[in-house]
Amino acid sequence: MASENDNSQSQTLKAVLGLRGLIVDGEVLAGERITEPFISERFGVSRTPARSALNQMADEGLLERTASNRFTVKTYTEADIYQAIEIRGTLEGLAARFAAEGNATSGVISEMYSCVIQLDEVVDNLSDTIDQDDYVRLNDRFHELLVEASGSQMVERSLEKIKSLPFASANAFVKSLSLDKPSVQRVLLMAQEQHRAIVECIKLGKGARAQALALEHSFCAARYLQILKAFKQKIPWASDEPEVGENFRPTGAVHHLKGGKK
Repeated sequence: MASENDNSQSQTLKAVLGLRGLIVDGEVLAGERITEPFISERFGVSRTPARSALNQMADEGLLERTASNRFTVKTYTEADIYQAIEIRGTLEGLAARFAAEGNATSGVISEMYSCVIQLDEVVDNLSDTIDQDDYVRLNDRFHELLVEASGSQMVERSLEKIKSLPFASANAFVKSLSLDKPSVQRVLLMAQEQHRAIVECIKLGKGARAQALALEHSFCAARYLQILKAFKQKIPWASDEPEVGENFRPTGAVHHLKGGKK
């Protein structure tokens, strides 16, 4: 019996991870129906784990359960996307401050410097999809190290929750853009200098500055979002409603990006 339960849990995890990947990568679109047979066939799992995966993804907010108990990929507004970016930035800002205030070990700081150096090489030579994959991998690693440097399980758990949304990760919009565009490269260069400055502030114990930089850095995602719109590309996971609701008032760096005044 225990073996059967373990197998069912393993199949459910396989289906959850696979389906989450499809949603995050935009391979299934907002509003698209997801069924048990689709999951079973795509990921090689039985119907019971497929159903469990659907329910778990609905609880995470990636799927929406209809009144008839059907599941569709959840659609978010542009306001939702900006707010999620700001929430992630706020949490990563806390991570940077905690790291600078003494929680970061010399080993983690060393790894962060190494990651920045590797990113330098990629950013200086962006030309093809291989470079883009390298950037995404190293950028993910930098943000993982930032959380590790904080030494805070509370920050880590909170970030895991917000980053389960497909548009809230550090690489959410990078994957949707061609990195050889000058407008994209300008943001990449700015982001890379922010990476370097964040590590320097952590090493020097400048908590407030590290926090401010990490928050500012998160809004590179908002810049990428604006570039997508400028090139008339479909915004992944967003509805086709107008930009943002009239009651939405972005704060901080997002406020500047939307053309407001502080």
